[in-house]
Amino acid sequence: METSPELALQPDASRLTWPRFLDDVAERHGDRVALWVHGGSGGARQALRFGELRTAARDLARGLMGAGVVKGARVALLMANGPDWVVASFAVGLVGGVAVPVNTFATPAERDYILAHSDASLLLTQASMGSRDFVGEMAERHGDLPGAQPGRLRWGALPHLRRIVCLGEGAKRAAERFGIESGADLLAHGRDVSEALLDAASAQVHPADDGLLIYTSGTTAHPKGVLHRQRAAVIQSWRFAEAMALTAEDIVLTAQPFFWTAGIAMSLGASLAAGARLILEPVFDASRFLEIIESQRVSTLHAWPHQEKAMAEHPDAETRDLSSLAKIEFSSPLAPLAGIARDEWGTYGSYGLSETFTLASALPSSAPAALRSATSGRALPGMKLRIVDPETGDVLTRGEAKGEIAVKGLTFMRGYAKVEPELYLDDEGFFRTQDAGSVDADGHLHWTGRLSNLIKTGGANVSPLEIEAALTTCAGVGVAAAVGVPHPVLGEIIVVCAVRAPGAQIEESELRTLLRGQLAAYKVPKRVLFFEADELNFTGTQKLQTAPLRELALARLRAEGAEIEGVLYQT
Repeated sequence: METSPELALQPDASRLTWPRFLDDVAERHGDRVALWVHGGSGGARQALRFGELRTAARDLARGLMGAGVVKGARVALLMANGPDWVVASFAVGLVGGVAVPVNTFATPAERDYILAHSDASLLLTQASMGSRDFVGEMAERHGDLPGAQPGRLRWGALPHLRRIVCLGEGAKRAAERFGIESGADLLAHGRDVSEALLDAASAQVHPADDGLLIYTSGTTAHPKGVLHRQRAAVIQSWRFAEAMALTAEDIVLTAQPFFWTAGIAMSLGASLAAGARLILEPVFDASRFLEIIESQRVSTLHAWPHQEKAMAEHPDAETRDLSSLAKIEFSSPLAPLAGIARDEWGTYGSYGLSETFTLASALPSSAPAALRSATSGRALPGMKLRIVDPETGDVLTRGEAKGEIAVKGLTFMRGYAKVEPELYLDDEGFFRTQDAGSVDADGHLHWTGRLSNLIKTGGANVSPLEIEAALTTCAGVGVAAAVGVPHPVLGEIIVVCAVRAPGAQIEESELRTLLRGQLAAYKVPKRVLFFEADELNFTGTQKLQTAPLRELALARLRAEGAEIEGVLYQT
């Protein structure tokens, strides 16, 4: 397939590593503010300039080297969006380590799975986030944490983890409480690591080296580890900056978490590439985001549709001056409040996935609105897309033929961690995405939906199998399945359809409470609907058939006149 001429790569491929990317943006924009923490507390600095970001990352990198982190070591990052996460990611890249972002919404069991599966040898964390006590949760699950000798953890459940370091506010108290190390302790390890030694280590980091291991829900019960080369995040950062027409004058506010590829490339990387100011907020709050947009004159907002809806419907929305917003979708409910009268900018004309570190095809944000709304753009330079028959794998010709989208190329993942490549690649190295679509005569991709049962809700992928595995531990449930029901704001909502076990009296609220203890908040079903067995369709192996179940759930919600996240289901 043809590649798009509009978006060009950086000419020097040797610069496509996370540490060299930091050097490049610091050289270009050194005195400009890179990161802004709005209303930071606890003595946290509000502004971090590009040059200061580079210095902080190098200091932490020397600490990592002094603590024994070597090239290829997996370093987990369990932190909210903030300067510590950004500094840590670059520090890991500088020493050639592999950063493993951990979902801050993950339950303790989900977090431990990621730490164990990734073979993380060091965990960089913050003490707490909202009601979550990250360090306390580790101590509760691993009772010998208090009093453990730093660098010498010995846990069978996490056999490769040797060291936990707590950064940011509360780090000193957490370190004293549990005997782990603080950020100051880690920096002290780097006292005998010279700048020359760090430069020598960084010089050995190659664009083809492993750089990031991203965990994302897929069609399996556990999250998949998507291993990416150093070059993927850098290429996509430059591409997003160009595609979104970001400039050094832009002020960007993001609600996208950095533990997924969109947050890293679209929000963090693109802002740094352009020299824009990125405002960091650890959690989304509609009122606070509105206040920031007004007071900081935010020009670019990255938020999920349901978050934009929450802002637009907040009582403060009508009294706030949102006129600075220029780079948001015309379809956003915030657009009228910002005074945007024409569809002249947008990013929806694109297609990508975690396995391609976001974009595989795209149009520039300034492309005609009709084209952006009708297509997902053309394959980006270095990327190849094809449409195949979902059953046979035969390649389909351009035109009206619809089939399964397959992809490979420059930013495609190294592979799934601990999964044999022949299990997910065809004989020509193409990845079958389980997405349906076609390519027209002009080479534009048209995405038409999912072929698999993966649920896409509020910008996140959720595996039904993961929810169903949790359901098996709930007494009172006979058979159950999780399905995605269409929702105009969230895309889909998770609904569990269940048959009670004989004699059981379990109710919806009770089952949802049980699931909250096992699943991240965004994976907990919005509704649990109970049926009689004779109301449902089963396969020959006595599994619930998903397609009719989804229609049955939608019909039940409409019959009830259910209201979910501000949407009324009606017949």
